[in-house]
Amino acid sequence: MTSLKIQNLETAPEESKPLLEKSLKGFGMIPGLHGVLSTSPQIFEAYQTLHELFTQTSFNAEELTVVWQAINVEHACHYCVPAHTGIAKMMQVEDTITEALRNETPLENPKLEALRTMTLTIVKNRGNVTQEDLDTFYAAGYGEQQVLEIILGLSQKVISNYTNHIANTPVDAPFQKFAWSKEDVAS
Repeated sequence: MTSLKIQNLETAPEESKPLLEKSLKGFGMIPGLHGVLSTSPQIFEAYQTLHELFTQTSFNAEELTVVWQAINVEHACHYCVPAHTGIAKMMQVEDTITEALRNETPLENPKLEALRTMTLTIVKNRGNVTQEDLDTFYAAGYGEQQVLEIILGLSQKVISNYTNHIANTPVDAPFQKFAWSKEDVAS
């Protein structure tokens, strides 16, 4: 089992303290992931910036959730799946969407399912998609902008998912009720 230090406002590098204060203000707590990331002010700033940029894309709350959770589940992130379950609830995303994503079952909405499929195609094939993949995605109502926005969301999720794997970040108390593991889905 690996682990990395979870910093706080007293122990974090000076450059990370304003970012931790921003987390505290935004979440009412310092999420464990943010405490881990704060060891490197550069990765922490990159993560927060990517998050802000991704939430400003053309995707609505449901679509943001689809991209985030499809990646979190594919990467088997023990921390991000519960966290984004709670975030989806705060964003008023229907529980049926979140549960389908967590359980790796098809989404009822064909457009959202096309988004999930394209996201997973990009992740699993490391960006090597076919013209047929793109055409199917475009036929569902998306365009080139959304392909690129998926990559932006993936960039954010690689930082968080990989960090959580290495750090073995404990799930924050508010999200523990949404605990998840890939093994539970497979069984």
